[in-house]
Amino acid sequence: MMVKQHNIQVFGLKKCQDTRKAERYFKERGRPYHFVDLTVRGLSKGELDRVKQAVGLENLIDKAGKEYARRNLKYIVHDVEEMLLACPLLFKTPLVRNGQKATVGYCPEIWREWLKS
Repeated sequence: MMVKQHNIQVFGLKKCQDTRKAERYFKERGRPYHFVDLTVRGLSKGELDRVKQAVGLENLIDKAGKEYARRNLKYIVHDVEEMLLACPLLFKTPLVRNGQKATVGYCPEIWREWLKS
């Protein structure tokens, strides 16, 4: 019997506690995942489009984060999608993607459902 492999991607920051918890969640269950460090590489336009469809654009930007404050985005009219593509540190983390599905933040209950199917 062939077991379908999940193509799970965890986008986040090594210093983010929730990102580390997400990585630990998949490691403890022996599930392979691909970690993408947002300090090194952001999401491509295509990846962003798929994630945006799953969770909505406004849920992706971390308005409480340091980078948002540092760039004064609270006071500047900006295109959220353009800002996320230009500055990956603005993403809420972890961003976990499984094909067409995605989550923002630490969501073990949703990931459990992914691993069952």
